Amino acid sequence: MTQEDYRHPIAPPPELAMQWLKQLFDNSDDPVQSGYLLIKVAAQYGADQELEACVKWLEWNHSDLLSRDLRTARRPEPPSLKQEALEALSRRSTFTLDRDRDTIRRALEQLDG
Repeated sequence: MTQEDYRHPIAPPPELAMQWLKQLFDNSDDPVQSGYLLIKVAAQYGADQELEACVKWLEWNHSDLLSRDLRTARRPEPPSLKQEALEALSRRSTFTLDRDRDTIRRALEQLDG
């Protein structure tokens, strides 16, 4: 990579890239899995940088409400376990899918009493 590559607004700084490489490859016996995780982390970093640039642009143009809406729409909170369980229940009247059964089981295990 050239020095110019590092100056791109969504490229991670070299120090952060090295940190990711050490974390993912130094402690792994599976380079394919580590490579996949590196791609995933880098893609998320780039997407987050792009989102923040868009939000800042909206804020700069006096669109604070739109900037909040954009961030909320593009980075929604993950559904709660309760929401996942309710959706699983609505998908199936009989619990034939292991995924649904596991979601409901996890939700029930978290209930008090």
